[in-house]
Amino acid sequence: MRNSFGMEGMVRLVLFLCYLMRLASAIVYLKPYAASFVDAPAKFAVGISSSGICGALHMADPLDACSSLLNDFQPRELDIVRFALIVRGNCSFDDKIRNAQAGGFQAAIVYDDRDKRNLVSMIGNPKGISVQAVFVSKEAGEFLTEHARGEEGECCINPSPEDAAWTVLLISFISLLVILSVLATFLFSRYRRLYHQGTNHHVPIIDTKMVEVLPCFTFNSARSNACHMGETCAICLEDYKDGEKLRVLPCQHEFHASCVDSWLTKWGTFCPVCKHNISTNIAFQRL
Repeated sequence: MRNSFGMEGMVRLVLFLCYLMRLASAIVYLKPYAASFVDAPAKFAVGISSSGICGALHMADPLDACSSLLNDFQPRELDIVRFALIVRGNCSFDDKIRNAQAGGFQAAIVYDDRDKRNLVSMIGNPKGISVQAVFVSKEAGEFLTEHARGEEGECCINPSPEDAAWTVLLISFISLLVILSVLATFLFSRYRRLYHQGTNHHVPIIDTKMVEVLPCFTFNSARSNACHMGETCAICLEDYKDGEKLRVLPCQHEFHASCVDSWLTKWGTFCPVCKHNISTNIAFQRL
């Protein structure tokens, strides 16, 4: 439950950030005059796509687009993409864009009604809006008003190359964070599972007093090989030396006493060589 909620929250966060990262600026370009103007896309309208959009530029009637537009188009012009050029003021931005959309325009360019002001990101209610909209300066708006001819493809709205590159970079960075978060969550969950398994799993060991009842002898290389089964301790892999104390398990395998005592009291009740469980033999001897 907790992990699924975390993933759902991560997805919502990515979608929210992607919404906020919609291009902060774009370019309005009037082809016949090779003139371009920086603009700010509306937050509530359709975002500017990477390929941009081109169309015929018309002045809105009325110019503030605060009421239904009176622009009249010929039947042959119905399939042409049209931009509405609108002046700021007298009503909200989203009302202007809705009226432009209802008037048959596919995009709207709103220009400022005062000189030398910074561009603003138009804010409004996005409900029902399916067209693109941008905001430009008064100077840009006056130039577009003077030179608009209503000719097909004369005006274009394109994303700013720098902002497009930054958007791709930010989306890639967020995607990397999501992948790392998922991986970290997986590794953390696996670690916790293994930790709980390790703490809950009881490894059977033998009490020190029970180990002491096992027989011991002192190694002597001069004695016959028949007295012991090997020359090397299978636990520490060191050769036996004269005078060292060896302990013999019920399965007849011998080891350094210190090595096998530590093994049986810390790691398990079986022989390191043949895996014979010696706890039963020890319990029987104690009886």
